[in-house]
Amino acid sequence: MTNLPEAIRTVRWMVRDTFRQSLHTKLFWIMLGLTAVCTVFAASLKITGGPVKQEGFDTYALPKSEAAKHGGEEAVVKDGVQIVDGEISFGFGSVKSRLAKSKEDAVKLVQVWLAGFVGDSLGVLIALIWTAGFLPTFLEPHCATVLLSKPAPRWAILVGKYLGVVGFVALQAVFFVGGTWLGLGIATGFWDGTYWLAVPLLVVNFGIFYSVSVFIAVATRSTVAAAFGTLLFWLLCWVMNYTHHRTLAEPVAGMGPGAMYLLEVGYWFLPKPLDLGGLFFDLIGASGYFGQLPEMAAVKANGQLHSEASVGASAGFAVLTLGLAAYEFQQADY
Repeated sequence: MTNLPEAIRTVRWMVRDTFRQSLHTKLFWIMLGLTAVCTVFAASLKITGGPVKQEGFDTYALPKSEAAKHGGEEAVVKDGVQIVDGEISFGFGSVKSRLAKSKEDAVKLVQVWLAGFVGDSLGVLIALIWTAGFLPTFLEPHCATVLLSKPAPRWAILVGKYLGVVGFVALQAVFFVGGTWLGLGIATGFWDGTYWLAVPLLVVNFGIFYSVSVFIAVATRSTVAAAFGTLLFWLLCWVMNYTHHRTLAEPVAGMGPGAMYLLEVGYWFLPKPLDLGGLFFDLIGASGYFGQLPEMAAVKANGQLHSEASVGASAGFAVLTLGLAAYEFQQADY
């Protein structure tokens, strides 16, 4: 029977050891450095002026200086064109562009790019690659036998390592979101609290796919297999998620009920990165600043998108995968 206090102590020790490992490999400082670069980028934002706001005319925009060439401002507005009279710049003025939105809308759009693309897509994939070596290194026989010789349950060792890596990524997510939020706020004077919702969603997204990295690491003890296997699995899940929504939005001719049933089973069994990203956009109110994929918008409009169930099913897959990894580790011969 497992000694619960001993298991708890093991988990806590493994979490601390993971943070020590991140400092030893300099990964902590590398990720913090990338956050600093993004924070400086956010702080370099400058917005001057703003659009002459015409409610309902958000599709087309024309600089105010060009309106006279098209019959004047009144004629342009009657044609459904929004008059632009502002500028947004990045890199402390090195890159400039006309501003077709209000100041708040422009900042919101930058937040979507930072958290939705840099953080949620690129950041999660980079974190999966960089943390892929944490577990295989730890599972090498000369390292693992030292721990396994102690009266600690193997599942607690594995769970502790998993929680340590997820906790490390969570801390980096707080630094990233907090730094860029602070930079944007200082540069523009616009402080949007919904931007902080990116932190839990980034952590959940990473934690789901890191469970796959853990399983591959236990099965192969290979950093390369854990890194690229997880990336290929992420791609498979994205394709499955997209194909499911595309089929619901535009039914494929000749696709029988059996094939649709298998597609539905695959969709609900596998993690859903596209749905997680869509939930993030909805929570921070990004729909007015960045267009959704047409297929996802159609499924959502038809009431066929169930975000809470989607996240729950994805989290359930992570728990199942982590359980299988713990079982495999329990059976491994050292």
